[in-house]
Amino acid sequence: MGNPKAFLEIHRQEAGYRPIHDRIHDFGEVEQTLNTRERKLQASRCMDCGVPFCHWACPLGNKAPEWNDALYKGDYELAYRLLNSTNPFPEFTGRICPALCEKACVLNRFNHEPTTNREDEAAITEMAFQEGFITPHTDIVRNGKKVAVIGAGPAGLAAANDLNLKGYQVTVFEKNEAAGGLLRYGIPNFKLNKAVIDRRIALLEQEGIEFKYGETVEVNDAFAKQFDAVVISTGTPTARDLKAPGRELKGVHFALEMLSQQNRVLAGMEFSKDERVTAKGKDVLVIGGGDTGSDCIGTAHRQGCKSVTQIEIMPKPVEGPEDPQNPWPEWPRTLKTTSSHEEGCTRRWNINTLEFLGENGKLTGVKVQEIDWKPNPEGGRPIMVEKGKPEIIKAELVLLAMGFLKPEHPEYPKNVFVCGDAANGASLVVRAMASGKQTASKVAAFLER
Repeated sequence: MGNPKAFLEIHRQEAGYRPIHDRIHDFGEVEQTLNTRERKLQASRCMDCGVPFCHWACPLGNKAPEWNDALYKGDYELAYRLLNSTNPFPEFTGRICPALCEKACVLNRFNHEPTTNREDEAAITEMAFQEGFITPHTDIVRNGKKVAVIGAGPAGLAAANDLNLKGYQVTVFEKNEAAGGLLRYGIPNFKLNKAVIDRRIALLEQEGIEFKYGETVEVNDAFAKQFDAVVISTGTPTARDLKAPGRELKGVHFALEMLSQQNRVLAGMEFSKDERVTAKGKDVLVIGGGDTGSDCIGTAHRQGCKSVTQIEIMPKPVEGPEDPQNPWPEWPRTLKTTSSHEEGCTRRWNINTLEFLGENGKLTGVKVQEIDWKPNPEGGRPIMVEKGKPEIIKAELVLLAMGFLKPEHPEYPKNVFVCGDAANGASLVVRAMASGKQTASKVAAFLER
């Protein structure tokens, strides 16, 4: 810790976002960056605590005190080496991670000004790429064994990366036309520019990983016998549906139908007018209050919507920095306002969807009702009760963003492993990456016994 008083003398400074009137007209990344001097000052605030709860909270076990100290001293190469020792793709988490480490930071405990770990790791990684500190590993010694990875999302990429560096010949099978999983086809470009993914994939290819795109693989005995081990990292492909009357109306879509299509359009793919899912000139209703719903809001604005409303069936989260139900250093389930919310959105909670309304097969509105949640006398999930009268929200486009169903798997051969969301259900990118790394270690232990 180069400056033991920095946390007392320097306040937390976030890079912030581009102005709303500017950013809603394009899909460029909304987050700005601090200059080098300001970034070093932010890194200096890390206290190098006796018990680093940031390290405990991060699924990857990132050593924030070590690389923040190197960043403060201007040693970007050392900072990246320390960061990359636990995090295979810090350019991803540095942009889109909710930063569990920051909520567990000791500075968050007593003044709610934690160290800017997420922004710091993004700055470290971008500088490392810029200065040429990140180069392909050319000294990998091959052990003659082959591993297949099914799915090129964050879990699959993390597993493939670790296994490749351990000497295995890794082939990644991906059903889509490019790698990244939800990093590419779920997260909008204004949060994660896809050139950032392409840059990393090019590096992995130079290190010897083979990617096969447009490949849908059935993992059976015959396929498993072609490899020494198989890793399934196919994510959670099935979105949670809403079986309300009128679901079949034109204008009701899963969130990823719009998000993935928009990302493909930005990549140069063309869609017919009938295929295109667009919010242009429409009143939009987003059902679901999570990050995917937020991404829909930002995308709808950039497509030129008339208005956006977001409803959530659960109660409004606690406002403010502290959550009585999840005290520090646990993750506080408090009200989150994203850059997309700031761009304009009506947000409502405790709203149940009753029916989709339409004319001539096209959506015109949604009948909803305010509800309340009462404790269940038998324990378990609270009981939903009606509170207000049914009302109609005008909408020509509804986006269902209510999460994903945990996949069910058959019994696989002994050399098949499942990781990431495919194993645990939908979660964070950082957890998927951690699961991929853990699975790579299990595969190595299995093959080396």
